[in-house]
Amino acid sequence: MLPLPKKYFVTAASSEGESKLTAFDRALLGARVGNTNLLRVSSILPPGCEYEPDLVIPPGSLLPIAYGSIVSDVPGEVISAAVAVGIKKDSFGVIMEFSGKCTKEEAEQEVRKMVEEAFRVRGLELEEVKVASAEHKVEKIGCAFAAVPLWY
Repeated sequence: MLPLPKKYFVTAASSEGESKLTAFDRALLGARVGNTNLLRVSSILPPGCEYEPDLVIPPGSLLPIAYGSIVSDVPGEVISAAVAVGIKKDSFGVIMEFSGKCTKEEAEQEVRKMVEEAFRVRGLELEEVKVASAEHKVEKIGCAFAAVPLWY
């Protein structure tokens, strides 16, 4: 059985690269998770998980992470990614992610709506929402990335 993560933060970044993969990699570096091995998880923040915005993840770590990302090679296109964490003290939380051809404000609006719906269908009271987002205007090949890394 895997241990439950005890800490998290929200992060977002965007970047250009010479390829789609290197644009993604550079966005990961900007979001402080580029030297880790991402283990993509879905949408539940464990109970008791504490927000630590300055958390440093050791290089090479296997990192549970919920994220949204988009890569584009259309010059001038605006792309964005956002994550939101819905929080209820003394309960689990819900993480939602979104990416698309839109502004960061539109991406933030989408993830907030998804968090509100997730809490409503679970019958939970939403007490707080944390959001991170990134917007990027593509020059050659660009990436927008937003994530909620979970740690122990």
